[in-house]
Amino acid sequence: MADNVVVSNMELERLLSMKGGKGEGSYANNSQAQAIHAKSMHHLLKEALDGVQLQEPNIPFVVVDLGCSCGSNTINVVDVIIKHIIKRYEALGSEPPEFSAFFSDLPGNDFNTLFQLLPPLANYGVSMEECLSASNHRAYFAAGVPGSFYRRLFPARFIDVFHSAFSLHWLSQVPESVMDKRSSAYNKGRVFIHGASEITANAYRKQFRSDLAGFLSSRSVELKRGGSMFLVCLGRTSVDPTDQGGAGLLFGTHFQDAWDDLVQEGLISSEKRDSFNIPVYAPSLQDVKEVVESDGSFAINKLEVFKGGSPLVVNQPGDAREVGKALANTCRSVSGVLVEAHIGDKLSEELFLRVERRAASHGKELLEQLQFFHIVASLSFAQ
Repeated sequence: MADNVVVSNMELERLLSMKGGKGEGSYANNSQAQAIHAKSMHHLLKEALDGVQLQEPNIPFVVVDLGCSCGSNTINVVDVIIKHIIKRYEALGSEPPEFSAFFSDLPGNDFNTLFQLLPPLANYGVSMEECLSASNHRAYFAAGVPGSFYRRLFPARFIDVFHSAFSLHWLSQVPESVMDKRSSAYNKGRVFIHGASEITANAYRKQFRSDLAGFLSSRSVELKRGGSMFLVCLGRTSVDPTDQGGAGLLFGTHFQDAWDDLVQEGLISSEKRDSFNIPVYAPSLQDVKEVVESDGSFAINKLEVFKGGSPLVVNQPGDAREVGKALANTCRSVSGVLVEAHIGDKLSEELFLRVERRAASHGKELLEQLQFFHIVASLSFAQ
């Protein structure tokens, strides 16, 4: 792709995705931390599932993972959901229904890699017990649904369980005022809002609230009465939106400095750097609570901050080079597609090499300080 491409907000929905394929910088090979964090929250997920109203066995049970990406994490969580629901039916002495699972993400998502990871469908002619005991098979019909979860994706009253993890912090667009040189919210010199001005951070906050409102409005039509939503996204513990917590350390330190390196070395202009912004906002509990309450469709069954831990998974914590590579690959797996579209493949490679070098020189403190906190929300229809 040409080096002078600027990704517009209109193009963002078409382009945004985690790094596809199965290479070193791919999401599939750099989402172990998300898997660990998700597993540590399974007890909260099962609590939410216990509140789902079970339908008659002749009515298919429908599960959706929104923002599924292209690794095995989405398959694992769908397995957890369906197995838990089957146990609930069995505890009632009832035959479980057939299950459908929809994997949904933006059109740029690497659905091919995801579908290759899907185990084959178990033979529905055998018993459900046999389906579950065949660990290399799945006990549900599967389909992909491309599109933005900030709009409608499914027919009305169609879904029993919505699940979304590590996705709702991605905005539908970079706020226009942040990209406008004439605006007081213009994010000059930065590629993320961590440490930016309060005006800039509030523009991101406003965009997050608008996006989440659209998300809730759409789900309120699609969810069945008696259904449930379990949502997890990056969050922050500070009330200050310019302090983006773990997301800030990921995108606002070594990643930011690497962009500055490219400018200082004359490889890109400062204007090129300034026209790139990571469309991520880590909300506070209050941000989420206010939007849910303003929408009014859903009751909050649980809303809390959950400490997930480090996004860096390394074999040798004392090996600074491995820590540096882990940080660079983590950044690349979630932002690489946007970076490549903005500055091209070659300069993208140069950028992430600089991220790796800078991170390697701060390996010990990175492992100690880079911690992710998540907002966990369990929602069902307000009575």
